[in-house]
Amino acid sequence: QIQLVESGGGLAQAGGSLRLSCTASGDIFARYAMAWFRQAPGKEREFVAAIGWTNKINYADSVRGRFTISRDNAKNTVYLQMNSLNSEDTAVYYCAAEYRGMGRAVIGQYDKWGQGTQVTVSS
Repeated sequence: QIQLVESGGGLAQAGGSLRLSCTASGDIFARYAMAWFRQAPGKEREFVAAIGWTNKINYADSVRGRFTISRDNAKNTVYLQMNSLNSEDTAVYYCAAEYRGMGRAVIGQYDKWGQGTQVTVSS
């Protein structure tokens, strides 16, 4: 069973950048779709970006053009490069996995989750 650990969160200024990482262990990483979701205080968890096990990529409209998801199967790691950050990007960011998934934006498709990493953007 795959386990996920996020890192790279922190404090950034508006207009700045952060890169999140999610490292997996316990199973064959390349067979999983990987996704990033986020949850702001008082709001539901929402889709950010995903990359399928066949490398199909999907972004939420709110981050398309600013965020980039990528994966390195040799390092069992998925990344989220976040540029042009704004205050609305402040949230806890979660990494999620779906076995042989296509990288869809449906939260219920993902059954493996990391513990989350806080991203705070100051204006």
